[in-house]
Amino acid sequence: MTAESMPADDPRRVLSDMRALAHRVRLDRRMTWGALLILAAVTLAAVPFDWFFMKVQCLPDGSCTFSRRGMLFYWPLASLLAYAAITYIYLRAARARGLSARVLPYAITGAATTVLFPTAWAAMSVYLSSHPVPEGPLPYWWFALDRLIMPWGVIGLSLLVLAGLERNVLLLVFTVGYLALVVLALPMNFGFGPPHWGIRLGLAVPQLIAGAVLLLGAAGFRVAARRRR
Repeated sequence: MTAESMPADDPRRVLSDMRALAHRVRLDRRMTWGALLILAAVTLAAVPFDWFFMKVQCLPDGSCTFSRRGMLFYWPLASLLAYAAITYIYLRAARARGLSARVLPYAITGAATTVLFPTAWAAMSVYLSSHPVPEGPLPYWWFALDRLIMPWGVIGLSLLVLAGLERNVLLLVFTVGYLALVVLALPMNFGFGPPHWGIRLGLAVPQLIAGAVLLLGAAGFRVAARRRR
């Protein structure tokens, strides 16, 4: 009994080889861990900036108002630098392997999101100035929307674009989980200690958690990348 050999130019084999090569190229172009590491660093670096440049004013009756102008000035420049760095590491990794990098759409999306945050912030401020906050508990969608337009929420939106460009299912799953955490689950408690200190801590905790999750994601994708090699 003899085994029939498959011709070298068999269309099914050629197609299979091409698919395997395309998949390998996609894997080799990925610098997911680097992008997450940069975004984690930017998010964590924002915490002391927000803390020290926040203005908090409290009245004798215990009511307080606060202004986060420091964060408003920090994030646009920090985001631009972050996405420029991400673009650089993707291009560098691709050139080192003799490949092309499809990172430009992500860089454009990242740059666009740097405009989205201050624009959404300004729009909400204008809305609140002409529409007083209703008495009683605010609807949950209000808090969800507020968290989504925060810089660490916008980061999740840009990661959805990166997951699509890389065809990276794991990154998509991570990003969906990250957005669910940021928008729905992060604590927003202003009741920590004295008002001046407590408000700062209550606003710092969500940023610390978001930055830590991005950092853990970077570590996980780095380990996965090393195992592939």
